[in-house]
Amino acid sequence: MSTTLRLPAIEDTHAFGRRLGRLLRAGDLVVLTGPLGAGKTALVQGIGAGLAVQGDITSPTFVIARVHKPDPARGGRLALVHADAYRLGAAADPRAEIDDLDLDASMDDAVTVVEWGEGMVEQLADAHLQVHIDRRDDDSRLVELVPGGGDWAERLTALR
Repeated sequence: MSTTLRLPAIEDTHAFGRRLGRLLRAGDLVVLTGPLGAGKTALVQGIGAGLAVQGDITSPTFVIARVHKPDPARGGRLALVHADAYRLGAAADPRAEIDDLDLDASMDDAVTVVEWGEGMVEQLADAHLQVHIDRRDDDSRLVELVPGGGDWAERLTALR
């Protein structure tokens, strides 16, 4: 069963990301979808803050994937692998392109968040969280959280 939240401003998107980041564990896969400008990277910035990772989180569109190591001084415990499959969607076989990235090599030790990954990355983990973001005309966001197996449905109750 999905959960839908309304986030009135971009600051709320960051704050929600921080809450989600604190909920995440090693091996978690989060798949983000939504149109350009919806707030996917803003959400990942919040997730990174919640995980207390090092470095600025920016869109990895051109590098495809970035790894942000945990910052132990701020309580960081897990790395964040932030990938963007936007450019891979035009490939003849985007799943092969994803396989070439070796994202599954870090799955057990990190949290992996993939923008534009729907239909391409779900096979990387036994369970995943699908996050659909839609930016409204008033600049608010509607965020739909769809658990994809595992214990995601139970874990999402902490975010309501």
